[in-house]
Parts: sequence; structure tokens; C-alpha cells
Amino acid sequence: MLLFVTLATVAVQAPAPTVQLAANTPAPMREWKVPWDNTRPRDPFVARDGRVWFVGQAGDYVAALDTVSGEFKRFELDPGTGPHNLVVDHAGIVWYAGNRAAHIGRLDPATGKITKFSMPDPAARDPHTLLLDRNHDQNGLIWFTVQGGNFVGRFDTKSGAVTLLRNPTPNARPYGIVQGPDGALYYDQFNSNKIGRIDPASMTIKEYTLPAEEARPRRIAVTNDGMIWYGDYRRGYLGRLDPRTGAVEEWPAPSGPQSRPYAVASNGETVWMFETGVQPNKLVGFDPGLQKFFSVNDVPSGGGTVRHHYYDSRNRTLWFGTDAGTIGRAVLPPAPSAQKVSAR
Repeated sequence: MLLFVTLATVAVQAPAPTVQLAANTPAPMREWKVPWDNTRPRDPFVARDGRVWFVGQAGDYVAALDTVSGEFKRFELDPGTGPHNLVVDHAGIVWYAGNRAAHIGRLDPATGKITKFSMPDPAARDPHTLLLDRNHDQNGLIWFTVQGGNFVGRFDTKSGAVTLLRNPTPNARPYGIVQGPDGALYYDQFNSNKIGRIDPASMTIKEYTLPAEEARPRRIAVTNDGMIWYGDYRRGYLGRLDPRTGAVEEWPAPSGPQSRPYAVASNGETVWMFETGVQPNKLVGFDPGLQKFFSVNDVPSGGGTVRHHYYDSRNRTLWFGTDAGTIGRAVLPPAPSAQKVSAR
């Protein structure tokens, strides 16, 4: 039996409507034009060998970019698959979310062979975002959200078993998902003002209610201190949830209410999000130490909409796909607060 628990949020004072910006530190960007037009390349993931894998959501393919040669390689999926997201395990196997075809797919790049693992419940019709468990090498687990079906799930890549948990709030549309330092999984509920937490041991869900009823968290990130960060797509805020206490703090995005924060990620120290309600899209960095935004950068291609991005810790780079038909890379500067400490 699944246990659902709701945790009341600690009320906090509303933030001032003005944005405090530290000295603007650029995050240099480069983009590679994808050779297949109007296919919505998205959700890149950097494999151990350095290749950048991504899906063509509107083109029904999985592809890889060799950033040294600039060459792209495409693997075809069945028409109507609607791939939404992918991850690459340490063995180089690609796992993708068949969003319109109710399955998680396994692609072996060496052979091109694709194996499909169907959702066990027909209501779980649209696997959305996949996340490798931090111990995937040992346990083979992938966690995922099911947006329209209102589930979160666990996929055992060794056995093929899929475990589904129905989200306690109806029609909440689970969206982005991350794993905290405590091993728990945290996910946005994009059609509600809630963040969910999965206990991986008990497979139970706890919900945190955000103070603003109209809040709509879309993507999510976690910093090294265990704080959970989200972009409020409706209201134009960056928010921080302390999962230990339920306390929430928020900061208005640099572009204001029209910013439409979408992709959100962290390098463990700073938080980065794309404002997609403005053109060109803007990549903005936030320093939790100073509690200020410190980097505002235009996407060279304009971006259209940047929906998700991936941080590669090996070289402090952030990878993103755009509706303008590009795969992009941003080199992240250190946080201003970290520079002050190192200068002492």
C-alpha cells in the first residue's frame, strides 16, 4: 500500500518586487546547428566519451553530436514516438522517454538496436523526464515522471520492471525531477503549487505546498546543501525549498513576470535557469551565497524556447537544446561569493 503525506509549508515574507543583480559575469555560449529542421532538438546529455546525445521530439529520433568534428549521427525511432528526454548510462546505453508511445526505450549505439519497455498501466501514457539514480552503476535504476498520466515511477533497467506511484494531488502533471544528497527524489507538479518527494526506500510520496497558490513550478534543481530550487513558470520567480523544514524563499526573475522560467539546473553551487518568455531567451545565474542574480546572457540563436539543460561537471559546461534548431553550450563562471572567498 502506498502512503501519501502532505507537509504544510512554513510561511515566509513575500520578496521585494525589485531584482538585485550582482556585477554581471558572462557565461560564454556556443551553438551547433542541428541538420534536421523543425524537429525540436532537446534535452542534451553528455556521455562519458564526450558525445552529446539528444532527442528530436518532433522528428522521432535520437541523435549524437561529436563536438570535435561537429558531425551529427541520427538513430530513427518509430513514427509517433515523440521522444521527450534521454539519459546515457556509464556503459554508453541510451535510454529515452517515448512520450507519445507510452514506453521507455533502450538504444544500443553500437548496434542501433532498440528495445521498448511499456508502461504497465495504460493511464501512464506519457513518460516525460528520466533521471539516472546516482547509484545507477550498481542498482540500474532510472526515475521518471509521467506528466499527463499523473504518475512518478521507477524503472529497473536490469530486470525491465516498472513501478508506478500515482501522484496524490489529482491532475498535478509531474514534470522535472532531481535526486537530493539524501537519495530522495524531488519533482515539480506543474499544474499545482506543489513539490513532491519520493522516499526511495519506502516508495512513499510527501508533498510540499508552496506559499503562492498561483505558483506553477516547472523544472527543478538541487544544490550541494540539499536545497531544492524551482522556476515558477507562471509568476516569474526562482524559488528555494528547504525540504527539512518546508520553508520557501523566492526571488523575482531578472525579466520580471513575463520571464517564464523554464529550464533550471545547478552545478551544486549556483543555480541557472532560462527565461523563455523573452526573446532572445536569457540564461541567468543565481548565487545562493549572495542571494542575487549575477549573470544574464542572451541565447545567440534566440532560442525560441529552451526547455531543459544538463550540467557537465568535468568542464563546468551547461548543455541545452533550442526550438531554434540548435544544441548549445554555456561555460559557467564561478559564483561571485566563491570568488570573494578565494581572494581572501
